[in-house]
Amino acid sequence: MQSDIAQEIYRKVSTLSVEQQQDVLRLVDSKLRPQLKSDDTRPIWEIITEISSQVPDEIWATLPTDGSVNHDHYLYGAPKKYK
Repeated sequence: MQSDIAQEIYRKVSTLSVEQQQDVLRLVDSKLRPQLKSDDTRPIWEIITEISSQVPDEIWATLPTDGSVNHDHYLYGAPKKYK
């Protein structure tokens, strides 16, 4: 049996668009995911590998492959140096 709060959340979320529901799901997932602790002594590449493994392949496929060369373009809208 759901709590009153869970029922109210469900009622409100069900009225949102699919994209908005995905945003809500990401927010809930971030609340459930254990936070990195400041006393984590692992090398940074292990932490990056752990975090990046949570990103679906279809999201990785949408990222630009020329980000290191054209970072100013992606961050600030500057003209691309190379296409």
